[in-house]
Amino acid sequence: MEREAQLRLCDANLCEFFRDLTRRSPGGVVAEDHGVLLFAGPHPSPVLVNGAMRTDPSLSAEDALRRAAAFFKARGRRFTFWVLGDDGVDFDRAAREVGFELVTEVPQMVLDRRLPDRQRPEGVTLRRVDGARGLADFVTVVAEAFEDEAEFEGMVRSAFVKPRSLVAPHIAGFVAYVDETPASASMTLVSHGVACINWVATRPFARGRGLGDLVTRAATNAGFDLGARFASLQASPSGVPVYTKLGYREISRYRWYSPAP
Repeated sequence: MEREAQLRLCDANLCEFFRDLTRRSPGGVVAEDHGVLLFAGPHPSPVLVNGAMRTDPSLSAEDALRRAAAFFKARGRRFTFWVLGDDGVDFDRAAREVGFELVTEVPQMVLDRRLPDRQRPEGVTLRRVDGARGLADFVTVVAEAFEDEAEFEGMVRSAFVKPRSLVAPHIAGFVAYVDETPASASMTLVSHGVACINWVATRPFARGRGLGDLVTRAATNAGFDLGARFASLQASPSGVPVYTKLGYREISRYRWYSPAP
């Protein structure tokens, strides 16, 4: 598949991930404003649960940023505007003009094939989330990793309230247990023929045992089993070595813009 087509599918899939995550969160709001996707979760965190993406490439970067700013200003929320790296030149100029700043860049990585299954480390059990207990264990793991600062406290719990957040025909969630203690987790959501791998996390006590590999592998293969043509993820700095070793490759970067303080 050509890189440009793959990037557009990654973008469409990530939009669908945010729509789905927000709609399944009590109190979440999703709006489509003439070429801009806007999603506001029940938690005020400006990262992951409150954000915007341009869905119509013909819409100017200035208009896209202004529409997002108006939407979140009315809600008293900070937020992140996600932009594929290939569109960054346009947005860099517009951001300066309308009062936004570039916060960071996140690698966009893809994998084109199913991964071979691997033997689980001794004492480790891998389970697919299929109900309330599995969801609670998933939240326990992910919250410890993603709620590492006070402003994020409660973010994961607000997004994953009911089992339907991870139990659906196009979604699969996984938890790895060390001696029955939830230790690592991941999920996949399939849309547009793409498996979006997300919320990959391992608790500190279990790191260095290959659990990140295990749960990422499980989510990736579940995505292919659910009909994906390739898998996609946005990597944290600590995740890049794990994903690269599995065979994921970087094809672009997402830029995160936020209104300047």
